[in-house]
Amino acid sequence: MRLFVFGLGYTAMAFIRSGLPWTRVAGTVRDAGKAGRLREEGIEALALEEAGDAELAGAIGRADALLVCAPPSEAGDPLLVRFGEAVRRAAGLGWIGYLSTTGVYGDRDGAWTDETTPANPQSPASRHRHDAETAWVALGRETGQAVQVFRLTGIYGPGRNALANLAQGTARRIVKPGQVFNRIHVDDIALTLAASLARPRAGGVYNVTDDEPAPPQDVVTYAAALAGIAPPPEIPFERAHLSPAALAFYAENKRIANGLIKRELGVELRHPTYREGLDALYAAGEFQVA
Repeated sequence: MRLFVFGLGYTAMAFIRSGLPWTRVAGTVRDAGKAGRLREEGIEALALEEAGDAELAGAIGRADALLVCAPPSEAGDPLLVRFGEAVRRAAGLGWIGYLSTTGVYGDRDGAWTDETTPANPQSPASRHRHDAETAWVALGRETGQAVQVFRLTGIYGPGRNALANLAQGTARRIVKPGQVFNRIHVDDIALTLAASLARPRAGGVYNVTDDEPAPPQDVVTYAAALAGIAPPPEIPFERAHLSPAALAFYAENKRIANGLIKRELGVELRHPTYREGLDALYAAGEFQVA
């Protein structure tokens, strides 16, 4: 199985390292330094600003599966604009996965939200994501390629979690009454992508999330208990001095349902809630005070 990835970042690398029998992995990065480091791992990493379009198109054309992780911009998905023709000509592509966000649903006032819920993106970033979803699915309809959209909740895993934040002194317990978020361990994203790879469905849209939407302060409290330290003090939302991006995040409140990945793809989450995820990370030595 030959994989090409637009955006060899945190989530893509978890998928690549998940144990699937890749015979070749190639993809794009932003800078040549990272490309060199990934080549040492056997990944054919190509720096977008240095590789020629013909070289990149050739790599896409040799792939059996394509994963799109890079974000769009207000001008659309630059990768689709630049390499759409290469994707259309890639006759061997049996699976295309587009990583999106549950932000496309907008604010649901805490209501449960599944894939039948109409998209209602409210932030510019979420509107760009929904536009990109639509464009990739349209390409799939045009070419007959199986394009799947994966709407992710808050991603955590090694190096990116409440334990690591506590160790670095950056964890905050911000309290907004009634606010809940879902999250998803990066290994469970990789598990879901692998399940879809085995069962492609053209035009499929999947929520990729855990079982339990929870207040964000509860996650920090649980992590502190695991680490055997006092949690940071609670901060009322109104006094949290959040960035514009964080304010936009807190402006949306919804409970994301994940039944479709279980029913259709047979996914059994390794970390069904933040508790199992943090337990595993702590057992792996994640909490290390600098």
